Amino acid sequence: MPVTPRKIPMRMCIGCGEMKPKKELVRVVKDKEGNVSMDLTGKKAGRGAYVCPHLECLEKAQKSNRLERAFSQRISDEVYESLKKEIANAE
Repeated sequence: MPVTPRKIPMRMCIGCGEMKPKKELVRVVKDKEGNVSMDLTGKKAGRGAYVCPHLECLEKAQKSNRLERAFSQRISDEVYESLKKEIANAE
C-alpha cells in the first residue's frame, strides 16, 4: 500500500500576508491573563498568531495593528520591543 505524504501545516504571516510552513514562522501567543509573548516552542496555551522571523514583518504587523486585531486587545510598545529583541536574537 503506498504511503501518502504528510501534509505540512501552513500558516499566514500577519506581517507580509504570505502562507508559509508553520515551522518557518514564529508564534506570538496571548494567554488567559492577556499577556502577549513569543512562543518559540509552538506549544504554549492561548491564542496564537504567526509572523516571519524577520523584523520587517513584525514592523508591518505593528504599523497596521494586525496583532491587536488578532488578539482583540491593545498591544503596548514594550511588548513590541521585546518581540523585536527576540526576533533579532533569532536571526
